[in-house]
Amino acid sequence: MAMRPESEVLAGRPFPLGAHAEAGGVRFAVTSHVADAVEVCLVDDDGAEKRVELTERTFGVWHGLVPGVTPGQKYGFRVHGPYDAGRGLRCNPAKLLVDPYARQITGRITDVEAALGYVGDPMHGPPSAVDSLGSVPLSVVSSPGGADTGVKPEVPFEEAVIYELHVKGFTKNHPDIPERLRGTYLGLAHPAAVEHLTRLGVTSVELLPVQAFQDEPSLIGRKAVNYWGYSPLGYCAPHAGYASEPGNEVQEFRTMVSALHAAGIEVLIDVVYNHTCEGGPDGPTICFRGFDAPGYYLHAGGGSTVDITGCGNTLDAGSPQVVRLVTDSLRYWADEMGVDGFRFDLASTMGRPGGGFFDRDSALLTAITTDPVLCRAKLIAEPWDATGDGYRVGDFGVQWAEWNGRYRDTVRDFWRGHTSVRDLAYRLSGSSDLYADDLRRPWQSINFITAHDGFTLRDLVSYNDKHNEENGEDNRDGTNDNRSWNCGAEGETSDPDVLALRAKQARNLLATLLLSTGTPMMVAGDEMWRTQRGNNNAYCLDNRVSWVDWEETDASKAILGFTQRLIDLRSSSPALRQPEFFEGRTTPSGNPDLVWFRPDGHEMAETDWFDEGRRTLGMFIDGSNCLSRTREGELVSDHSWLLLMHAGADPITVTLPHERYGPSYDPYLDTTTADGSPAAPGSLPPRAKVTVEARSLLLLRVPR
Repeated sequence: MAMRPESEVLAGRPFPLGAHAEAGGVRFAVTSHVADAVEVCLVDDDGAEKRVELTERTFGVWHGLVPGVTPGQKYGFRVHGPYDAGRGLRCNPAKLLVDPYARQITGRITDVEAALGYVGDPMHGPPSAVDSLGSVPLSVVSSPGGADTGVKPEVPFEEAVIYELHVKGFTKNHPDIPERLRGTYLGLAHPAAVEHLTRLGVTSVELLPVQAFQDEPSLIGRKAVNYWGYSPLGYCAPHAGYASEPGNEVQEFRTMVSALHAAGIEVLIDVVYNHTCEGGPDGPTICFRGFDAPGYYLHAGGGSTVDITGCGNTLDAGSPQVVRLVTDSLRYWADEMGVDGFRFDLASTMGRPGGGFFDRDSALLTAITTDPVLCRAKLIAEPWDATGDGYRVGDFGVQWAEWNGRYRDTVRDFWRGHTSVRDLAYRLSGSSDLYADDLRRPWQSINFITAHDGFTLRDLVSYNDKHNEENGEDNRDGTNDNRSWNCGAEGETSDPDVLALRAKQARNLLATLLLSTGTPMMVAGDEMWRTQRGNNNAYCLDNRVSWVDWEETDASKAILGFTQRLIDLRSSSPALRQPEFFEGRTTPSGNPDLVWFRPDGHEMAETDWFDEGRRTLGMFIDGSNCLSRTREGELVSDHSWLLLMHAGADPITVTLPHERYGPSYDPYLDTTTADGSPAAPGSLPPRAKVTVEARSLLLLRVPR
């Protein structure tokens, strides 16, 4: 189709990038350092296309202001330039490209073949001449502003309890949410959803990816979907599939944020700045690849992509284009969409510019932490990638919190009886071995037992092995390193002894999580006894396997009540969520801030830590000087606490510490009962002998 005359296009400005309504039209700006020409293509509702050439190029940005264009206009780009697969160059004007800065994206890939930029061999075949218009997503010019996102709660990290959830899966089955809103942003904003979160007591929701994503060709081929959303296409656009009304996703997302903020709940989002949905060289050309593949992706010799994500491609953390895209995107979500923080998927890749060794001070990681807007957000790294060198738990910089995989593995192992107490002590007390030397705080350890990726809490105590057959990959997908224990029967059972043990083990795991120093994170549905029937990788299952089940049973009501009790206990007890590491300092009571005890009531000796058969540990926390503060900055004090953990298969007699540590010990939480109330209430004197049941946890409070 012929281009419009150049006189109809004004020069405009190169920044900000994207499509912005101004001066009676829309200014388009997109980056490509390798293009010879760039056209913006305006697409009508009937699929007709009008092409306009952007003749201005400044700093590698192609830009122009097109008069008469208004918000709501669908558009894409066609890039003319070199196609040389051996050098990683894949410009192909037959392929309509999504704007990397689009704030709204509509449609999906409907014809994979039409979206491919090549014919035959992706590394040696010629460019495809098939026009992809009508087979690929389109960008949409969005209107600025919208619904107010409310005042950010700014929850201090040491007070945070994070709740990981899927926007669709959390509300899809909720009986009190109108059916038309279930599975949407407005569903999560509904009072019934918000009420559950506030009643539970969580402070922050962490949403699985909500940036626009696409299904991979392999999933499209077998009529499956990427339910989790870790296949990004647009880093500035909310995923349209979670809107109750198509095209209204920006407003609905902002409304959701406002509703959660009004309830004092922060909104964190899971962001995927390590790869895109375009996959490897054999994948489609729908965005970044067609603009400037070497400017966005890591490449090896011969034009092949470097894959350190396990997803076919890797964004180059050392590329200025990538650094700008990521920081512009994050700033948009924090500023205009009201988001309070971010969890970075496979964040180790962001510290590996050029695909090299990890550098905590890489250009991209530094750009994020030094940005005047982003430095105020909660920044959480998933500190690993798909390489042997990629497991970097404890290695990120001073402003980063991290998903603590060491915590997850150690606690799982302890309660199934597979590890001693040496590593457990570090995890209970904030993982100082990982974070203290880097000027970080205990709350920068994001402690978790379960997450979206892996077994649910119920499945963790019900299955020894994964059961992923429904995924259609012959049970080859998903990790085999589950560190789970089925308590005597694989999967569902009616055996009352097995069911009782599973419930107790779940309470042990939850209690450990909520009583540990650090920031606890739980996954939606665990508090309602949700099962995925042993599937530990339900990424492609958009059905009842993945959705939260809101049906009440005796078991679900019991675990919910127990979880609420734990979160309330943590919230009201500053000593259990200390903002500084324990250091053996003497407190006003005359005791050290932390003391470890053996079952005989004596302090742990150095040699005791190396007893690999030890399955019992006592942890005394002195609350008289826990270094927690009010919002106004005043120091607060708390009760002291004695935590007894016993993972042995038989009961054990424990002698309580002597009177130096307190005048009495009051049982406060007991995992042997369904609701956590003490099985044997009543104040106990110092040096009293207490029976701790097999595989159980007992928390005692020491009066001030």
